[in-house]
Amino acid sequence: MLKLDPAQVQDAKKILELQKLAYMSEAAIYDDYSIPPLKQTLEEIRAQFKDHTFLKATVKGEIVGSVRARNYADGCYIRRLIVHPDFQNQGIGTRLMGEIEIFETASRYEIFTGFRSERNLHLYRKLGYREFRRESVNERLTLVFLEKYAAAE
Repeated sequence: MLKLDPAQVQDAKKILELQKLAYMSEAAIYDDYSIPPLKQTLEEIRAQFKDHTFLKATVKGEIVGSVRARNYADGCYIRRLIVHPDFQNQGIGTRLMGEIEIFETASRYEIFTGFRSERNLHLYRKLGYREFRRESVNERLTLVFLEKYAAAE
């Protein structure tokens, strides 16, 4: 049974291992294995716990997914949605995204992915995100930035 909980700094090592596994498919799409999620260190991810909210998805106590977010003024940056390859296409990413959109003061959520990452783009669009900007990183990679406005109550 899937369980979603806030992650703690002691989960950093497992989340980083999962991140590196999950981002291998992204690296393959762009033929670039030097992307930041694959190069992030344990010290760097532990430091992010100071200003990011991390969620984890677990099955039988094992972390199978995670996402992190950082609040700013009236918005929220969502970063590094990851799901173990063996658990993809089971709604875990959708559930994590729904749970991370929690900041009461956030009127806008922002996320980005690579322009060839069709599965990611499909998911984010399905969840109501709309493209608002593209940024070229190098000859192989252009980032697509998407945003979603919080529902008015």
